[in-house]
Amino acid sequence: MNDIMQMIADHAFYEMAAILVLATLVGGIGYLLKQPLIIAFLAVGVLAGPSALGLIDSYERIELLADIGIALLLFIVGMRLDLHLIKTMGPVALATGLGQVTFTALIGYVIALLLGFDPLPAAFIAVALTFSSTIIIVKLLSDKREIDALHGRIAVGMLIVQDIVAIIAMVALIALSKGTGTEDGGSDPNIAIQAVTILGKGILFIGAIVIMMRWVLPRLLEALSNYQELMVLFAITWAVALAATGDMLGFSKEVGAFMGGVALASTGYREALGARLTTLRDFLLLFFFIALGARLEFAAIVTQIPAALVFSAFVLIGNPLIVMTIMGIMGYRRRTGLLTGLTVAQISEFSLILAALGMSLGHISNDAMSLITVVGVFTICASTYMILYSAPLYGLLGNWLTWFERKNPYREQHGGDAATQGADTMVIGLGAYGANLAEHLIERGHRLVGVDFDPEVLRRWRSHIGVVYGDATDPEFLDQLEFSGIAWIVSTTRDRNVSLNLIDVLRRRGYVGRIALTARNRHDAEIFADAGADVVLRPFRDAAEQGADALHSAMHMLPMEIDWPLALREVRLRPGSAYAGSCIRDLELYAQTGVSVLAVSRGGKVHLQLDADFRLFPGDRLVLMGPPDNLRQAGGMLERLETHDLADEPPQCGVSEIPLPSWAPQVGQTLATAGLRENYNVTIVGIRRGTEQLVSPDPDTQLLAEDHLIVVGSHDDLNRLQQSLLADNNA
Repeated sequence: MNDIMQMIADHAFYEMAAILVLATLVGGIGYLLKQPLIIAFLAVGVLAGPSALGLIDSYERIELLADIGIALLLFIVGMRLDLHLIKTMGPVALATGLGQVTFTALIGYVIALLLGFDPLPAAFIAVALTFSSTIIIVKLLSDKREIDALHGRIAVGMLIVQDIVAIIAMVALIALSKGTGTEDGGSDPNIAIQAVTILGKGILFIGAIVIMMRWVLPRLLEALSNYQELMVLFAITWAVALAATGDMLGFSKEVGAFMGGVALASTGYREALGARLTTLRDFLLLFFFIALGARLEFAAIVTQIPAALVFSAFVLIGNPLIVMTIMGIMGYRRRTGLLTGLTVAQISEFSLILAALGMSLGHISNDAMSLITVVGVFTICASTYMILYSAPLYGLLGNWLTWFERKNPYREQHGGDAATQGADTMVIGLGAYGANLAEHLIERGHRLVGVDFDPEVLRRWRSHIGVVYGDATDPEFLDQLEFSGIAWIVSTTRDRNVSLNLIDVLRRRGYVGRIALTARNRHDAEIFADAGADVVLRPFRDAAEQGADALHSAMHMLPMEIDWPLALREVRLRPGSAYAGSCIRDLELYAQTGVSVLAVSRGGKVHLQLDADFRLFPGDRLVLMGPPDNLRQAGGMLERLETHDLADEPPQCGVSEIPLPSWAPQVGQTLATAGLRENYNVTIVGIRRGTEQLVSPDPDTQLLAEDHLIVVGSHDDLNRLQQSLLADNNA
């Protein structure tokens, strides 16, 4: 065994292969335990290091890969720096981010001093406790489909603030290392000059980046966009080159890489580049955590466990309490505060990078580095489960957290009774699908109230409909939701648990209207139907079906090429179109635009021989032929919606239970001879006869006095039948 280990250690390629095999095996175990890969990679470093298997010999190569990984991490953080998100979340992202960092650092510093650490290591430890892992939190929230929930958006905004503070802390550390003092412990008389020099270098560095952002990078990326591999290579080169430049100027590789990412943040290619670089970043960061774990010694870890437990308890409990206190003061509910606070109940890879930087500068010892790493392992492991099981955790602690909530949590109580007055339909969720659904419902004359947790979305809709600020994932919000007078509640969220909870809350509160839910797939649709949903929407299936219809008809009706100065275009006749129900002769397309209807696709069948009396219906796909410049005008005509008064609305169908009085002439007749369908245009779907219920009676069923008829028809026809039965008595 020792010979094998020695052979691996003597060959760098064998060493790398062994490390990757070990990382894959330990990573698989971590995946089964639902732990982030950071923990697995640290464990790999400990196992591969001199304290265990002794696989690692070429530290220089591993550290080089680790440096590139950290540069890419900071580069992607800078590239995805979304200041717009902080702005849209209002003051809560800044208040929670800065407040949590400040109070955690101050309290952590006091704890470190009480545990016997010197002031400078205590400051490093305190600052390391303040940062939370953006990578881990975004991954966990995305897996739980909570990234767009109210607490998810606040957490992401807060983490962005933390990332900015982390970069500022790194710059401050570099400045501190340049001018803290002389080797003999005295004060450096040139500290002011050094500070001015660093400031001047920073201004020149940022100025050069701004010039590149304004005049060079947009054109360069546009030219490279046709060559994806080359554009990715440029992004990596840009990140590493800026990291090297920052290091040469004295700002560290991390700051340089971050500024390189910021330079690309305003371009339209940041999302594509970020997606392509994320996998490479994660692979290279493996070596940073392995190198970090390899330097941990079991003896040092054991001696730091008591202090690590104290700091871990503070991070796991104290950080959420700080965030909950700030959010409670700002007017958020205790549930939102707890779910947001749980996202900062761990320290991050930034904390470890900051500590590694401090050790390289000689500010902290290996013992302090080991302590911060152990705290990271403890808190990341524990907080992962806390976030995954946040809902049961709130159910357990919710009643004990009331003092973190104001009597009037006004941030989550916008809208209410006034917003729902006069509305007949409530749409919960005004995202892309919900917004389009709301527009079409408004076009059809429905009076809407919208519910969403995005202030910007509500601001856009406020002039059109009533709006209510709230998060459908919050059971307490649903318990206080006002729905009097609402006939339909439509939820566009596709989260199964949220939808089922919505049904439970509405039924428990006695809601008697109709419920429409949105399903991701057939399985969820069946579950929603069994749970009592009146309508289940399937946006992906419906869109795919319409898309298939369009492609199918186009494949058959649109030729590949035509050598003639005419063009073809397909237009779908929307419901509500001014021409729905019209005949071909009524279109006047040719007279106004010179465009003709060549064919109509309906229900999978293509109609080519169109006479003047051919009637068009909503959903028909019309193939138009005419001059290319005129086709757009013709398509706009057909897509124009009809404007009409409510009196012109088509008759609405209803179900009514109508008693059959003893004097009615239909008594004693069968359904076939009573003539109800012929005379009143209604259908008998059931008869209630005492305690007996006749479902779907056949035509030979005889009508008896005092039968209660279950009748389907338009409201006008139902009223006409009921009045006729009363009129027979008066006669």
